[in-house]
Amino acid sequence: MVASEIAALFFLCNIFLGGSLVRSQGLQRGFYDSICPDAEDIVRSSVEKYYNNDATIAPGLLRLHFHDCFVQGCDASVLISGSSSERSAPQNFGLRGFEVIDDAKSQLEATCPGVVSCADILALAARDSVDLTGGPSWAVPLGRRDGRVSSASDARALPSPADPVAVQRQKFAAQGLTDHDLVTLVGAHTIGQTDCALFRYRLYNFTATGNADPSISPAFLQQLRALCPPNGNPSRRVALDKDSAGSFDAAFFKNVRDGNAVLESDQRLWGDDATQGVVQKYAGNVRGLFGLRFAYEFPKAMVSLSSVAVKTGRQGEIRRRCSRIN
Repeated sequence: MVASEIAALFFLCNIFLGGSLVRSQGLQRGFYDSICPDAEDIVRSSVEKYYNNDATIAPGLLRLHFHDCFVQGCDASVLISGSSSERSAPQNFGLRGFEVIDDAKSQLEATCPGVVSCADILALAARDSVDLTGGPSWAVPLGRRDGRVSSASDARALPSPADPVAVQRQKFAAQGLTDHDLVTLVGAHTIGQTDCALFRYRLYNFTATGNADPSISPAFLQQLRALCPPNGNPSRRVALDKDSAGSFDAAFFKNVRDGNAVLESDQRLWGDDATQGVVQKYAGNVRGLFGLRFAYEFPKAMVSLSSVAVKTGRQGEIRRRCSRIN
């Protein structure tokens, strides 16, 4: 595929995402154009500032939005501080990017007080994080309001790194998301990292008899064992995409296909007929389209995710500070 054809494909993708997906679950593209016209630029500048200092903040912000939407819907409930809030749940340990959201919110409150929700800031920051790492951009439908409920016990709805596909499917379906959405959204791991503690069991005692997970390719198993020795630092960070950790691309799916996924839940996507078909679609290299199909599908899946159980109109509130209810 020549450069002009690639450019044309991305142009058509942007037309679709900017035109057809104008409204979603009561949200609206350009929601702040007249009431806070600089809103999206302010969020973008905050994300860029932190990204330029530490590029790993990008997957942190993407994960923060994902964890928010899976619990109580996309209402910024994950940002609320408190001993029993979502933020304190074990499933949310290691979440990053709160300071980026707070920075953007502070600027927005100075410019347009009481107008832009923390939930919308999260959705915009996730989009900007993907764009900054070389992935696609898209028009984010806006108009979310912030929730007033945040409970640690509700975080059980979040997928786990050890979940089999059947459980992953159930958790995504509970949010109105399909198998196709599941695989596409897990593709965000192309820029992610995780701790040795969350996958080391696969390397040494997966079967409780001292054997490794047989689905890991032998060469990759040796790489992972070198990074995460039996008595090594459990908090050591390891890239979820061994080939291009800092770039948002489709290489992650080749890793899943080839037995080079770090997390058990990611590798299991290759063992299920339905999810394997989506992985293969993104991992394949048909007529030079490697990667481009994923770049087209990921924005659509993100719009679906960011529309889960949103609060609009008179529901919820616009928090003055993202970490606490008004």
